Amino acid sequence: MGSVTWFRDRLPGRIVNVIRRDGIARRWIFNSLGIILIVLITLIITLSFVVQGYVYNMIRSTVYGRAGELNTLFPSYMEMTPQEFGVTARAYAENSSSKEMMETMVINFSGKVIVTSTGFPPDENQPMPDYQQALSSDDDQGEWIGSLLSGEKVMAVTRVIRSDKGNYLGAIRYVVSLEEADRQIASIIGALLLAGFLIIMFVIVSGSYFIKSIVVPIQQIGATARQIAQGDFNARIENSSEDEIGQLCRTINDMAVELGAADRMKNDFISSVSHELRTPLTAIKGWAETMQEMGASDPETFNKGMGVIIRESERLSGIVEELLDFSRMQSGRMTLMMDKIDILAELGEAVYMFTDRAVSEGKTLLYDEPAMLSPVLGDINRLRQVFVNIIDNALKYTDTGGTISVSAGEADGYIRVVISDNGCGIPAEHMPNIKKKFYKANQTIRGSGIGLALADEIMALHSGSLDIESHEGIGTAVTITIPTIDHIEAAKVSGSTGDSAAQEERK
Repeated sequence: MGSVTWFRDRLPGRIVNVIRRDGIARRWIFNSLGIILIVLITLIITLSFVVQGYVYNMIRSTVYGRAGELNTLFPSYMEMTPQEFGVTARAYAENSSSKEMMETMVINFSGKVIVTSTGFPPDENQPMPDYQQALSSDDDQGEWIGSLLSGEKVMAVTRVIRSDKGNYLGAIRYVVSLEEADRQIASIIGALLLAGFLIIMFVIVSGSYFIKSIVVPIQQIGATARQIAQGDFNARIENSSEDEIGQLCRTINDMAVELGAADRMKNDFISSVSHELRTPLTAIKGWAETMQEMGASDPETFNKGMGVIIRESERLSGIVEELLDFSRMQSGRMTLMMDKIDILAELGEAVYMFTDRAVSEGKTLLYDEPAMLSPVLGDINRLRQVFVNIIDNALKYTDTGGTISVSAGEADGYIRVVISDNGCGIPAEHMPNIKKKFYKANQTIRGSGIGLALADEIMALHSGSLDIESHEGIGTAVTITIPTIDHIEAAKVSGSTGDSAAQEERK
């Protein structure tokens, strides 16, 4: 938790505002920024050791190079006595050309420092691990990096000098201060840390804009989605990007539009159904009260009232049945009682049902009845319901004096029933939605708005189709298509033959 607090204290305000528990910004900190930080720390530590090793190796090479001069300085040291070595080594230390770079010490045969290139007396209490290492090593050399008693960090290299018989003559010790080198190394490490810090800041700043472009729109999407869920279908997400987030915003806005339209259609549906139910109920209630008041004293009025009540009851029953059918369709519980039927007889009966109504409304209902049509496999009640629904719509949307034409024909194994009118027609903008549930292109005409949706579903269950062609001010033509039994049987045989051929081919 401490690392998260550290990051939060240093992130830009707009990022802090969007950091949430288990949020995208938090995951970005732990994943992207955390990985970058680990990589940078590892890289800086590695480079620090590399730089330190490089600098120390440079110093070590210089010191060992200086120690290599002893081979030329004492060409015959193998025959020297310890006293002769002391004199020569003293002169070498006192006249050293590297006094500014390193301190040269001469150690005699008894292990004591007898002279240094600095001219100052040596500290006899100062430990010399490199000297002890050189005495015991096979190559007569020793090296030590550590701190003097004064606290100064140094690198010391000792070279032991022996006679040709292997007798110890003395040693030359080189001591180089590492203080300046460590300061240079520290400055390089500081530069690396600064570079790493700048990289982190760059990643944070650039990442803040990235997170803002992701998290802020998502928060807006969430807030708008909550508004839509609460019924505010006018809520919209402001969007100006063309990436995936922008596409999601546009999709949600489109969804809000569709939900708003669906909600309006639902409200219109409830209003229409309420009106459709209220009208027959009002007529039934009114005539029932009239008949109750008059009793049986006026047989003509009584018979007229009973006729109205029966018709309106049938109308009310039809509305309720249509609603129940729609409920079954929505829940997928609509079932068909399929049987071999004469579709021509059902179509003729549907036309006959509306003949008197057409005459009473001053409209012409023409039926071009063919001599014969092939039988179909279908539900007699559902197909009659489709014909009744379409003819009823044609009459409702055709003005007085208009004509409704019904024709049927058979071709290519399909029966096509065309019901057309020269009524008001359907505007082009309503055509894509005309078969959707609750949708009504004309709110002034009675109806629930589910008739076409229900008819389209019934035809789909019969492997048929219901197609609508309409032009505003000209009229509408509805084509009902259903396959014949012969066509269905031929398709089954063709499918079985195809399966057998495929099996033979696989063998």
